[in-house]
Amino acid sequence: MAEPIRVVVTGAAGQIAYSLLYQIASGAVFGPQQPVFLHLLDIAPMMGVLEGVVMELADCALPLLAGVLPTANPEEAFKDVAAAFLVGAMPRKEGMERKDLLAANVRIFKEQGQALDKVARKDVKVLVVGNPANTNALICSKYAPSIPKENFTAMTRLDQNRAQSQLAAKIGVPVKDVKRVIIWGNHSSTQFPDASNAVAIVGGAQKSVSEIINDDAYLKGAFVTTVQKRGAAVIAARKMSSALSAAKAASDHMRDWFLGTEDRWVSMGVVSDGSYGTPRDVVYSFPVTVTNGKWKIVEGLTISDFARQMLDATGKELVEEKQEALDVCKD
Repeated sequence: MAEPIRVVVTGAAGQIAYSLLYQIASGAVFGPQQPVFLHLLDIAPMMGVLEGVVMELADCALPLLAGVLPTANPEEAFKDVAAAFLVGAMPRKEGMERKDLLAANVRIFKEQGQALDKVARKDVKVLVVGNPANTNALICSKYAPSIPKENFTAMTRLDQNRAQSQLAAKIGVPVKDVKRVIIWGNHSSTQFPDASNAVAIVGGAQKSVSEIINDDAYLKGAFVTTVQKRGAAVIAARKMSSALSAAKAASDHMRDWFLGTEDRWVSMGVVSDGSYGTPRDVVYSFPVTVTNGKWKIVEGLTISDFARQMLDATGKELVEEKQEALDVCKD
């Protein structure tokens, strides 16, 4: 067995963590040979609930779970961690705008960035799930200058999984047979789910999804809006936000970042280098491949006029969010 790695989950007494912790501790993220020592961070009033989660983790009798540390102290939580799932954030209630969330969350992610900078491993891989995820990741990175910028990512894998699932259902194939669906931009309702490069295996042969579906109005219309608004649809139905699917997507994102993607494309919110004419220095979702723990943006894709408008709109929102967040930081 390998030495255990330390993994922190914030918002550890919450809904998403309740699904996520089992996935991490069971080996679904870091592999079946890699023991994990879980650090569980939440706010002081949640420590009683968290104690119940700790009991349940013990009761799972998981062979890969080397230990559990519940805490309300960020410096204790982030000490020597190799991976961080930043799930805890001010939650969005029905009818609430993301902008209302920004101010509250900037303060949380500033504090966590400072703690990571001080006590985490310098090669820590940080995944921000708590919304607004892209801007939270940017702020977190800004306050952790000793950790490379490329080690801070935001989750758009849930959007990718949603998009892939929609296309598979539309075509009538298993979800594993749909590939190269891309999420561009912000994890918000301006995101651009892009099927123009997607392929599917139909009758043993790989074909372009655009050709199979052959309905441009759907791919630019209902497909895009369904994925953009799926989170709100789940809230309306469940009266709570996506938790099971969000935890699964966080697992997928971190597993692919640690263990690699081979030839698969995955969507990750990463600090933009200006690729595809996107604004620099915002956390923007791109298609990436991962080798040896390093992500690389997929190059050379053709951007149609429609896609250009969509990329620019979500980029504009990210630039505005970044500015609002930086203004809050000054307060």
